[in-house]
Parts: sequence; C-alpha cells; structure tokens
Amino acid sequence: MHTDTKIRAGGNRLRHEKSPYLLQHADNPVDWYPWGREAFAAARREDKPVFLSIGYSTCHWCHVMGREAFEDEAVARALNQGFIAVKVDREERPDVDAVYMEACQALTGSGGWPLTILMTPDQEPFWAGTYLPPRSGNGRLGLVELLDEVERLWRSDRRRLLSLARQVADQVARREESGGAAPERALLREAALQLGQRFDPVNGGFGTAPKFPMPHELLFLLGYARREGDREALTMAERTLTQMARGGIFDQIGGGFSRYSTDERWHIPHFEKMLYDNALLSYAYLEAFSQTGEPYCREVACRILDYAARELRLSGGGFACGQDADSGGEEGGFYRMTQEEVRAVLGDREGERFCNWFGIASRGEHVPHLLWEPQYDQAWTAFSAQCEKLRSYRADRPLHRDDKAVAGWNGLMLAALAKAYRVLGEERYLRMAVELRLFLKTRLTAPDGRLYRCWRDREPAGAGQLEDYAFCCWGLLELYGANFSASCLKEAEKLADQMAERFWDERQGGFYSAPADGERLIARQKESFDGALPSGNGAAALALVRLGRLTGERRFRALADRQLRWLAGEPYPSARCFALLAMLEALYPTRELVCVSAGGAPRWLAGVSEAYGIASLVKTPENSRALERLAPFTADYPIPEAGERMYLCQGERCLPPAESLEELRRLAEAGVNRGRG
Repeated sequence: MHTDTKIRAGGNRLRHEKSPYLLQHADNPVDWYPWGREAFAAARREDKPVFLSIGYSTCHWCHVMGREAFEDEAVARALNQGFIAVKVDREERPDVDAVYMEACQALTGSGGWPLTILMTPDQEPFWAGTYLPPRSGNGRLGLVELLDEVERLWRSDRRRLLSLARQVADQVARREESGGAAPERALLREAALQLGQRFDPVNGGFGTAPKFPMPHELLFLLGYARREGDREALTMAERTLTQMARGGIFDQIGGGFSRYSTDERWHIPHFEKMLYDNALLSYAYLEAFSQTGEPYCREVACRILDYAARELRLSGGGFACGQDADSGGEEGGFYRMTQEEVRAVLGDREGERFCNWFGIASRGEHVPHLLWEPQYDQAWTAFSAQCEKLRSYRADRPLHRDDKAVAGWNGLMLAALAKAYRVLGEERYLRMAVELRLFLKTRLTAPDGRLYRCWRDREPAGAGQLEDYAFCCWGLLELYGANFSASCLKEAEKLADQMAERFWDERQGGFYSAPADGERLIARQKESFDGALPSGNGAAALALVRLGRLTGERRFRALADRQLRWLAGEPYPSARCFALLAMLEALYPTRELVCVSAGGAPRWLAGVSEAYGIASLVKTPENSRALERLAPFTADYPIPEAGERMYLCQGERCLPPAESLEELRRLAEAGVNRGRG
C-alpha cells in the first residue's frame, strides 16, 4: 500500500529543502511541493485545488497532525489524487503565513498552527482550519472526509467555491487605513489603562488562560513607569515578571522560557522554546533590574541568556530558532521529572529537599516550579549544583532544535545582549553581541546590503521581511550604545534607508510587511498590531526615532514623524505596545550626549548612559570622519588633546561640558531632580 502511493510522477519534493520543518515531512507518502511557481502551475495544469499546510518544526500540534494524517495512506491517497499539496515553514515565509492566517480568521474567527488552507490555483482560499484528525469522530471533522467533499464540490459545484474564494481574497486584501494623527500622551495613558483592565493581580499577566508572556507589553509598562512615575504600571510589570519566573513556563533547571502557559498561574507550559521570546524577555528583565535593582530580575535575565548561549547558539555566533515542545513523541517529556528520578540523581536527602522546593509531588511526572515556595528568590542559589546535575541528567533525552537562523530574531537577541552589557557590565555579553553582529553581516546580508530571511546549512534563503530589517536595525542601535562603533551606526542607517525604499507606503504611510520587489501574493499586508512578535511597524518606528535622535538627520526624523502619525491613528493602543515604546521616546524630553575623546570611549560610558537614559555618541580621532558623515552635527565638536569632554543636552537645552564621570553624573542627576517632562 505504501508503494502504491509512492508510484507517482513527481513524488515528495521536500527532500532538497533546507527548512527543518519541510524536511520533517520529506518522507511522507504525500506528494508535497514547497511553496513556489511549480506547485501552482501543476494545480492549473491538472485542474486541481491546492491543499496548503503551514507550520513550524518545534510545534507540538504540527507533529501530531504530521504523524496522524500525513503519514496515513488514505489521507495521502486523497491528497495525491485530488489536490496539489504544498508545505510552508511559517518561519521561512512569514508573508505567506500572515496572508492565510488572516484568511483563516476571516473564515473561522480564530487561527493557529498547523494552519490548513484549501484554495484555488490562483491562491484564493475557500476553506480554512487548523489541526484536523485523519478521520471524523467525536463531532470533529476528519481530513479524509473534508478532502472527499471538497473534491466532489470542485467537480460538481465549483462556482460556489470560486465565489467564496473571491470574497475571502477581497476581504484579506481590503484594508481600512486610518487618517493618521499626531501621537499624544493621552494615547499612552489609555494603553496603560487598557492593560490594567486585563491585569491579573494575583498571578500577573493579562487575561485568562492560555497566558502568553508578551514582553512588549511589559516593556511598555516599564517605560511608561520610568517616565511618568506610574507605580501601578511598574507593579503590573514587576508582578508579571516575578510570577512568570516562578512558574513552570520558566525552565527552573536549565533556564529559558517556553512559548506560553496553558493555565493562568504560569504553571504548565506549552513547552516549545523560541529565540524571539527569550531575547525580548531577557531584555524586559534587564530593564526591570535597571529600574528596581531587584536581584531576582538580574538572575532571571542571566539564566535566559545563559540558556540561549548554551542551547541555541550556532557556530559563528548566530542563534537558532528554537527547541521543540516534544521529546520522544511526548509533549514536555524533556522537562517533566518524577521524584524517583530526582532522588536517583541527587540522592534521597537532597532529592527530597529539591522536590519540596520545586513542587515535584510523590506521584507522576511534574514540571518543576516555585509557585508555592515563599523563598523562591533564593532557590537557584541554594540549588545551583543540583540544577546542574539534573540538567546534565536530562540532556540525554531527545530534543529537536530548529537550527536555522532567522535574521530578525537574531536582531532581537543582538539587542538583548547589548542591553545585558550596558546594564550588567559583563564583557561576555558584549563579546557575544559583537560575534552575532558579524554573523548577521556575513551570513544573512547580501553584497548589496539587503537582508536574507534565514540561513541554514551554509546557505541563506528568502528575502528579508520588514521585521528582519526593523529588528536588526534596532539591534544594531542597541549595540552602538554598548561599544560606540561607528560601523554599527553606519549599518543601522543603511538598513533604515533600505527599509524606507523597499517597504514604505508613500501614499498612506506605514510599512508593508513584505518588500515591493518580493513575490506577489493575494494581498500585501501592513500590520500595526503586536502578536507573538512585536509588529515590524512598531519596531521600525522605534529604530527611526532612535536614529533621528542619534544622527540628527532630517530624513530619519521626518520618516519617524510620519510613521508615528500613522501608528497613532490605529485603534486600541495597548495592542501595539512596541509602537508605544517609540512614542515614549518621541513624546518625553530626551537626553543626548556627544563624548569627544582623545582616546576611545570611556569604559564607564555605556553603563552611565543606560542608567540615565542618555543617547550617546562617541567621537575620536579614528572615527571622526565616519561619524561626521553619519551625524553631521558632530563636526562642531572639537576633540581635546587629552582626556574626554562630554556635551549633554536635555530637551531643547544644552548644558556646560563635563570632563569627568563625576561632573557628568552631577549634570545627569540634576536633570532627573528637576522633575519629569
């Protein structure tokens, strides 16, 4: 029977792909095509509808549907006879995923992965859903029955399917553009109030189960609290960060956060770990530590970054996408522990003590957590050796890592590592950031400066999307604030210029998600709302505001202003918190500093700039020409014969130059004490 479905003209075409997700399906009896012209040409030639399946390699339910349905001979026969079957890795092609996820939400009111779409050879969808079992049962539609019915309708009542497909395609392509409005602080207050209405004061987080970490919301609350002195906003962020780190969503043994919690207490996670979550969460914990001095926040941030360095870092300094939810075919099997296992590794006395602290009960498998331990903030210090032993023990369990590097997600990690150096002063984080920047430049950047989407197995693939340009631009600016390398600023400017050239909507404002010269889909989307990731438009706004502050260049200031006006006109501000970070920088008084130095940048400058919220430039004899091209106003600042001189400006007012750390601190403190803008 297996042979019967394998005797076909093209066979499964995924074997030569680079995507780990596509390769997971390369041995299915389904005649899979990768997304591309060949698939749709075959659909038109053979007069068949297209079955599109979108997922990613670390997704639990993608694995379940893969095993149950795509390895099933009856399902394969139905697909091979009546459809052209196409597989897409959503991490490789976020543009394709976004279009058809919107179609799914239009047709069903919800979405998720695996995403299942039935559409015409012209790529217009007429049916959408997520996970499907192979056969109907218990009131749930099965894939075989769905395929049989659609094949019948395609032959007997195609006009109805085509009409529905046209309507859905029109709805996906249609976009109500806002008129745009100047951003105001009232918008920020409204967002904080909206988050407060959804806040869970007991468990932290927003809304009910399932709960997602949403670090961009926490970063907005922290930024708002810093500028407004809003204690309620700070409390929401602190409570959420604390409770998340106590829960099972945080890997108490090995560090790093899972994708989300299935319950409202952060106890039982959906176990996949993603690079983007861990990059942004480490940044949020670092920001919380910077504001509060709470050692627990520092410890969590370091454990996240140490996890990423140990488990996700690639040869050359880049970072892999993430790790699987499943281990040995069981969701969470890598992370669950029994008391017997813990005792066997640690001994009876230490094992019992560990289980009491980390909530591992006497029966069954459990996810270690600290939710009921009042001394949670001392646990990792008290059990560091035991955690290391247990981490080594479970390392023998199978756990898939998706080892492709996505440009934008690495840009987020670049920002986190640079932030870690500025806040903590630890050189190891700066070294990793510098190596990561080189990885992005050599593996994920084309000779003309354009970004690739991803890199794996010594090859780049795909055109960079808006989020790749925006996240990498932001990451480079964060790194500039750590090492003050003019080449970082130059690369950030180049990415911003390319972003404007390839993604900007000159007619209505805002950036499209896909480049103008990219593949034409049924819609070219422009997203302002944050999802699992911050929106590319929000990150673009933040990068442009920063560039305008640092360089003084009119093109960045003007584009940032237009972008903020476009974002301010969108409804429900708390749904676009990364954009609000840009508005915080644009609407409140800022401080900029030019340090002119006969030597290099003072070692303490990055930390002081971070502590006082100062955007600093460093001009030296070696970089003066380059810096004057990037930030022309710096030509007016002469370099002293010895030492350094620091020119600090606050709002619209420049202060007398400082020539020592003590003088700079005095000026910065005086600015803080004059009150908030």
